[in-house]
Amino acid sequence: MAEYRMPNRQIPLDDSWDVIVVGGGPAGCAAATAAAREGRKTLLIESTGCLGGMGTMGMVPGWCPFTDREKIVYKGIAEEVFMASKKSTPHVPEAQMDWVPINSEQLKLIYDRLVTEAGVKVLFNTVISAVEMEHHDQIDVLIASNKRGLSAYKARVYIDGTGDADVAIWAGAEYAKGDEKNGNLQPATLCFSVGNVNMEEYRKGPWLHTENKNSPIYSILNSSKYPRIRDPFMCENEVAPGLLGFNAGHVWGVDNTNPQSVSDALLEGREIANDLLRGLSEFHPDAFEDAFIAQTAPLMGVRETRRIIGDYILTREDYFNRQTFPDEIGRNSYYLDIHLSEEEVEEAKEGKIDMGVRNANYGKGESHGIPYRCLTPRGISNLLVAGRSISCDRTVQGSVRVMPVCLVTGQAAGTAAALACAQDEVDVHALNIDALRKTLRENGAYFL
Repeated sequence: MAEYRMPNRQIPLDDSWDVIVVGGGPAGCAAATAAAREGRKTLLIESTGCLGGMGTMGMVPGWCPFTDREKIVYKGIAEEVFMASKKSTPHVPEAQMDWVPINSEQLKLIYDRLVTEAGVKVLFNTVISAVEMEHHDQIDVLIASNKRGLSAYKARVYIDGTGDADVAIWAGAEYAKGDEKNGNLQPATLCFSVGNVNMEEYRKGPWLHTENKNSPIYSILNSSKYPRIRDPFMCENEVAPGLLGFNAGHVWGVDNTNPQSVSDALLEGREIANDLLRGLSEFHPDAFEDAFIAQTAPLMGVRETRRIIGDYILTREDYFNRQTFPDEIGRNSYYLDIHLSEEEVEEAKEGKIDMGVRNANYGKGESHGIPYRCLTPRGISNLLVAGRSISCDRTVQGSVRVMPVCLVTGQAAGTAAALACAQDEVDVHALNIDALRKTLRENGAYFL
């Protein structure tokens, strides 16, 4: 590709902020809320037109479990969001705390109210395009682009909640990406909703989930009519009466840091959604004969891209050891949810992969800690990272990438940023950990 050198130019600068959070998904919303509740003037910059990320724009139809099957482990702001969301699905039993459906429209309002009531200023439809450094280890300003053109934004502390560690990488942070052996990334999914389902027939019919070998997904997969359906991945939730949300179908080779890759995946994802409904109409007509695609997600369901190299790298061994850390800021009990590569799909068909062993589910009451050091990119003094791109190996990323964990790391990052603003010279690596953990506990967080 040819290059173009931009001439010297001046752009507007807004330097009025204590904390700037980039990315308005669960991690970014929790981070901005936590910082603002601690009295810091906070700006939240989001590239789309609403907050919530995968739970709203991504249309993920259900929450991953909030409990370790004994108690809620994702507490504080995470529990606050979850319980508010649960109220918007009154058809769900009150006692159900795991795999609870999501009403994505109501969740948008929940996140809106969460951040604005805390005093956060939100800037929608704005993309961070560059990071300017004051020194090699300190961010000076962020360059943003929107309908106004280019603008610069400056704060004392920055939080990267982009999911892809965009701010961190553009600031020069070290990172890893994908499978260390071949660079593979987990496949992506375009979630969608299906309306006019015959719910009586759906409820008394076969469970659609992949784990049910009698699910119609296997008939769809084995039919020559639907070549885009290459594996049996299917999850669905009743998000509202007569409306099912689907997290189903895989698109391989998607790199969310490559806009053309994502563009191609969105096109493919809509075709897959259509094929899945056609297949359900054929093989489960009593429930789906008159159903239609109500909506496909505006946002691609990406599971993996970059992971920062932080002051600590959370490892597979930490997961299996149920590790506790002196600086932990939360706990996690979700399993090692790494979706199969194209090659592994073929191996699974031949019975060569034991998913029970691969997933390594915890027993009741078990969890591992998440150290604060996983949020601090090496070599950058005024930046924290929250969400799926925290410092961990690829195996553990399959577990900590989900929304409940992102809310927890977001609250920790926002609280840490607020405390760092009180330092004479900001250095997130030199934060008083006891003060951080004390503040988090006072605000409902759970850790050992």
